[in-house]
Amino acid sequence: MVRAIMHGCNGHMGQVITQLVREDDGIEIVAGIDLADNRDNGYPVYTDIWACREEADVIIDFAAAKATDELLKYGVERQIPMVLCTTGLSPEQLEAVEAASQKVAVLKSANMSVGVNMLLKILQDAAKVLAPAGFDIEIVEKHHNQKVDAPSGTALALADAVNEALDDAYTYKYDRSQDRKKRDRYEIGISAVRGGTIVGDHDVIFAGTDEVVTFSHRAYSKAVFGKGAVQAAKFLAGKPAGHYQMSDVIEG
Repeated sequence: MVRAIMHGCNGHMGQVITQLVREDDGIEIVAGIDLADNRDNGYPVYTDIWACREEADVIIDFAAAKATDELLKYGVERQIPMVLCTTGLSPEQLEAVEAASQKVAVLKSANMSVGVNMLLKILQDAAKVLAPAGFDIEIVEKHHNQKVDAPSGTALALADAVNEALDDAYTYKYDRSQDRKKRDRYEIGISAVRGGTIVGDHDVIFAGTDEVVTFSHRAYSKAVFGKGAVQAAKFLAGKPAGHYQMSDVIEG
């Protein structure tokens, strides 16, 4: 049985993961960390991370970016592997994540969905065939109207996966409204749509002469990210220090 600490336990994703873990015989949450201790989760909740002394095999993090600094210090000092799902980290925080991974196992991914991470692998194979054949590459991502960043981290990860397969020969184009010219062959267009309650849609379009190949991923609830986080936590428990990705989880 993997013992987990849920960092950000009373947020939306913290509650999603709490419910998922209740239904999973391979993992249990032994403690939670959150600024608000306003509900009964069936495990102790600490508003100060340093007050948590429960023995744990892994920490699952779905909290605010500003809480990441103390979390990294705590995980390193306690030598507890960390699954970092919080987005919007600063360049300085990303450097701190890398430094922490030298001392303890850390898994960070732009998207915790197993489906998205499988898509990242598929795209690399597709890009190596379609791009040399003259196919243009465009990415369209859609999210709810409360999302503040654009493009999404997942869209960028998809673009990076394609570009990596093509020896990083492509540049990213986010807006064509200011340029009155044809698209460059060596660019990846990235467009963002914001509206309603869309959880997360991503289309990677390879547009060639007289044919189009589209790879799509649709998230219908945030549970897909929670399921990936739980799977990652079970994978990371007991792992040596290092910086892990969801691709490592998929490959086992």
